[in-house]
Amino acid sequence: MTDVSIGLTGIAILLALLALRVPVAFAMFAVGFGGIVLLRGWDAATSLLASESFTLASSSELIVVPLFILMGNVATETGMSRRLYDAAYALIGSVRGGLASATVIGCGGFAALSGSSVASALTMGKVSLGEMERFDYDPRLAAGSVAAGGTLGILIPPSTGFVIYAILAQESIGRLFLAGVLPGLLLLGMFVLTISILCWFNPKLAPMGPRTTVREKITGITGAAPIGVVIVLTIGGIYGGLFSPVEAAAVGAGLVIIWGFLTGSLGLASLWLACKDSVVTTATVMLILIAAHLVNPFLALSHIPQAVGEFLAALDIPALGVLGLILLCYMVLGCFLEGFAMLVLTMPIFFPVITALGIDPIWFGVLVVLTLEMGLISPPVGVNVFIVKSVAPNVPLGQIFLGVIPFWIAMFVTLLILIAFPEISLYLPSTMITGG
Repeated sequence: MTDVSIGLTGIAILLALLALRVPVAFAMFAVGFGGIVLLRGWDAATSLLASESFTLASSSELIVVPLFILMGNVATETGMSRRLYDAAYALIGSVRGGLASATVIGCGGFAALSGSSVASALTMGKVSLGEMERFDYDPRLAAGSVAAGGTLGILIPPSTGFVIYAILAQESIGRLFLAGVLPGLLLLGMFVLTISILCWFNPKLAPMGPRTTVREKITGITGAAPIGVVIVLTIGGIYGGLFSPVEAAAVGAGLVIIWGFLTGSLGLASLWLACKDSVVTTATVMLILIAAHLVNPFLALSHIPQAVGEFLAALDIPALGVLGLILLCYMVLGCFLEGFAMLVLTMPIFFPVITALGIDPIWFGVLVVLTLEMGLISPPVGVNVFIVKSVAPNVPLGQIFLGVIPFWIAMFVTLLILIAFPEISLYLPSTMITGG
């Protein structure tokens, strides 16, 4: 077999393993290690495994992963997610569709603490679905807003997706975090606009909620103020050059823990639970990254990226057309693959093509992460849809998928806007005081 044939066979085996629900890290490890053994021998494979494992485990940049995960888990234990929802509800809950919009806004705020789409959908689903059911919201709108709002966790920083992209592409984590701020806010606004349009065309989807007094609005905003302080200090600190991403993660986690103890909302038992969950999630991310650093050289040795680059060059289409084809591939793959698996599998193939075309890697990272978000609510995998189903077992799965369609369209429109106006993604990274 030729090197390219071995590479293509490895990709096919990897896709088959993922389809069989083999854990992502184990599937990539088997294909990457086995492929290098075939191409360069046992000694090269074992040497690479040892060196890459040590290099990743000792990387100071990756400390950002457990710290931001810990910040999100502690925020969940202290009830910060409830305060975010209450603040948004107090401000806009009385308008038609206000509870669904408050859910999306709460998801956006919680995303800035947790960096996880699954955590955002699960936490806000528990908080908001019961309220929307109580006020007779259409189950499709209620479930769809939670599933879609949860996807903000992978775009609004701190984002684990951006961290993994940064490691694979060797880009600045801080610059990628800042690049996700304005697109994340844009997408949040598009979701709220989508809810408003749906309710305008069909008022029966969502009745108007009870009005809140000025005092209740002030109370809601005051309750969420500590969360705003943490977000401003962490993301603003990176932008202003006050913190590196790792330092910002440490400051954020420390502030959330201190606030929890001072208010009595965090005890030693709940802190231990948050730490344990953080360790498990961090171990999962680290295993995926180590496996990715075996798959990457395997694909490089098999000359797959070079073959893909030559194929795209032979098509003789402009750089924007190539970018569109790559994003289309991500949309199709998102229907069948989990986001991190898709990112790790495709980056060694597509990233050399992107850099050869002169496309900004930070901008490309934002577009890719947004496309991964679309996969989170795309059938048949749609991880966030199944998360919402677990919280709302009485809503049929098909109804939830119908509910996310308008939000998927909003994400696609946002993607087109970001492609047409790259400066939306690149403005903050270009004006940050120091690199992260």
